[in-house]
Amino acid sequence: MAEVNLTHFQPATFCLTGFPGLEHLHAWLSIPFCALYFTSMLGNCAILVLIRQNRHLHEPMYFFLCMLSLNDLGVSLSTLPTVLALFCFGLREVAFDACLAQMFFIHSFSFMESGILLAMSFDRLVAICRPLRYSSVLTSPRIAQIGLAVVLKSAVLLSPFPFLIKRLPICRSNVLSHAYCLHPDMMRLACADITVNNVYGFFVVLFTYGLDSAFILVSYVLILRAVLKIASREQRRKALGTCVSHICAVLTFYVPIMAVSVLHRFGRDAPPVVHIMMSNVYLFVPPLLNPVIYSVKTKEIRKGILSMCA
Repeated sequence: MAEVNLTHFQPATFCLTGFPGLEHLHAWLSIPFCALYFTSMLGNCAILVLIRQNRHLHEPMYFFLCMLSLNDLGVSLSTLPTVLALFCFGLREVAFDACLAQMFFIHSFSFMESGILLAMSFDRLVAICRPLRYSSVLTSPRIAQIGLAVVLKSAVLLSPFPFLIKRLPICRSNVLSHAYCLHPDMMRLACADITVNNVYGFFVVLFTYGLDSAFILVSYVLILRAVLKIASREQRRKALGTCVSHICAVLTFYVPIMAVSVLHRFGRDAPPVVHIMMSNVYLFVPPLLNPVIYSVKTKEIRKGILSMCA
């Protein structure tokens, strides 16, 4: 009977961890986290307001940028409740179902960002390789369909994750390694076979990050081939210049993901704080840097931001 009860055991709450060994500094660490959240939300909201108020920016490229900013806001809002509760108020416990919900939204927005970056690469591909057909290919209804497809793909792929965790008996511990809930972190606490979680998680990562990054790479190979056929050096420079912001956003997103993957596989002996820092970079840096990248590298956005600040 004890074994039957054990297989259905679920903790009422999970206990979150900030930075192990630095608990006495959590109040001070709350300052940079609050500044990070404020800056990320301010930057992304500014881009959304700017594009909404300026009709000359109602073009496919900027519509996709709106999607990226909305998604970055979603990423920030998904982690904000538990991160600020932990660092500002010392509240470490989060209800089991609330942790599942946070896990779902964090991973969903992360996968959606990958899809949006792929859509933006398609936008640059059409703009450079088929400029005369740009407005007819990327119509407003088609852009909306692409956005809906990105959302549905992430929601469908991520929907099994909470159920895969809920079927596991969590009996080793209820202490998570981060200030938020992630699927790999939660499934490691199970005292049962987690092969299904591992296999499905690997499939989802491969089907999203793997395929999206491959298609982005193919898009830029085609873009580069088209640009090299342009006779004028100045026109080649201008064509590539329209891709700089997107390339920076792709690197900002994918480099931390690759670093986290490498660290998990080959850096198991690294101090826990290193793993925590890399996971924080993976979640917090893209929403912070994307508005900065597009404000600096895109003339229309830069002008609009400066006019809003004047």
